[in-house]
Amino acid sequence: MSSRFALPKYSIGVGDRFAHQAKAQLQACIQAAHAGVDISPVWNKSNREHTIIGSEPSSTRAAADAAVKALGWKKPYFCDADHIGLATVDRFLPSCDFYTIDVADFIGKPADPSSIDAFIHRHPELQGTLAIENIAEPILLSQDHLRQIANAFLAAVQQAAAIYRKIESAKGRGNFITEVSMDETESPQTPLELLVILAAAADEGIPLDTVAPKFSGRFNKGVDYVGDIAQFEKEFALDVAAIAHAIKHYGLPQNLKLSIHSGSDKFSIYKSIHNAIRKYGAGVHLKTAGTTWLEELAGLAEAGGDGLTMAKEIYAQAYEHRDELCAPYATVIDIDPAHLPSPQDVADWSSDQYTSALRHNPHSAAYNRSFRQLLHVGFKIAAKMGRRYLDLLEANEAIIARNVTENLYARHIAPVFLGASQQTT
Repeated sequence: MSSRFALPKYSIGVGDRFAHQAKAQLQACIQAAHAGVDISPVWNKSNREHTIIGSEPSSTRAAADAAVKALGWKKPYFCDADHIGLATVDRFLPSCDFYTIDVADFIGKPADPSSIDAFIHRHPELQGTLAIENIAEPILLSQDHLRQIANAFLAAVQQAAAIYRKIESAKGRGNFITEVSMDETESPQTPLELLVILAAAADEGIPLDTVAPKFSGRFNKGVDYVGDIAQFEKEFALDVAAIAHAIKHYGLPQNLKLSIHSGSDKFSIYKSIHNAIRKYGAGVHLKTAGTTWLEELAGLAEAGGDGLTMAKEIYAQAYEHRDELCAPYATVIDIDPAHLPSPQDVADWSSDQYTSALRHNPHSAAYNRSFRQLLHVGFKIAAKMGRRYLDLLEANEAIIARNVTENLYARHIAPVFLGASQQTT
């Protein structure tokens, strides 16, 4: 399979809840280019986020296009319809050229037995002893085990194919980027399961650019990875090997690569990701999602005055409505209520106290991961403020932009793509 609309080797998903930081985000990619590595920005926003904020995908496209024009960016960039399904894809078709097809809900749903039989018949090479380059030990896969894997994942791949074909019918083949996401599920997929998934995707004619499996450990929103780093490093390397094998044997696009969802602030695994992509010459797509919204808050608090007052007000309302705000993100946050400061205490904080609690500096005694996670899901509060919030963003554009660019470049791009030490200042 080939596509004229190829996703470059390195890309970064940059969420922008309120479509005001595209220039600041793009500036981080420009800094990366000056440092010697090309990274394509992908502005991603999900249907859930558009619904909460009351925005449309066209606003994401407009902000991205305006930033590209203003900064003279001549390299690829994309707008991602993040975590879409059959019921939600239509509103994204006019504006997006990258589609994250989320089929996690279909994992484990039994596939039609005849489909499983046909898959097994098509793939005798997946039965017996598998020799996969960069995997030291041969893998033994019995027909019964292959049937179990197919039964668990074939329905999800078929659903991905149905969504892909709907997009293709509207956009035309080769005119968009395709990602399949299976990360928002209970159990991680093994590299062997990923290989079966990729074989099934090739059978369905899905020209995958990226695939987002679930890894072991917790990828909570906006905070560091929680889990066995050595195990993650092993899984990541094995998944890279599985992808290379699938490209060679199933004709999937040469640029197919792993996507790390909820990848923002996973500082402890960034070195592992960097080492693997360098060792194997692999690409990677890192989604940083909502950290931009948190940098807006940090910038407002740092600005003092009305900005600090609003930052405190947003926390007070998020604290009051925390159950409602946390419910949609229950699987990807881990807030300890005992560690949440009271709104009354926060009301007396200085700019430095607020930003020190919010900024993800694991070496700082003031950093509060529960405070940060609650604010991460609290963007609905700012959305309800409407122009009042947006006016303050615009009034404090310079200081907020500095926070956004420094966070994206120093804390994410530099350690993952350049191998630099993660900076927390």
